[in-house]
Amino acid sequence: MDDLGLSRTGPTVVHFSAPWCGPCDRVRRVVGHVCDDLGGVAHVEIDLDADPRAARRFAVLSLPTTLIFDADGHQRYRASGVPTAADLRSALEPLLT
Repeated sequence: MDDLGLSRTGPTVVHFSAPWCGPCDRVRRVVGHVCDDLGGVAHVEIDLDADPRAARRFAVLSLPTTLIFDADGHQRYRASGVPTAADLRSALEPLLT
């Protein structure tokens, strides 16, 4: 999991995107806003075109796809499409305590 750049001190939101993906911009804004509000949450964006191996590893079949990992590197959330801020907060808040 080190190759993804996951945080060892808190949760990490991993967002799979591509330059040609229109909805990926919305995900970037939602994820950035939630991470800024909550603090202690890392955000990693992975370009599907630049790193198809990571996308295959996590069975990313459509964009955007958002994953949340806890500090131990366990996947705790997955969403295809644009997640709501409320859904991200609900998944992240328990990981911050």
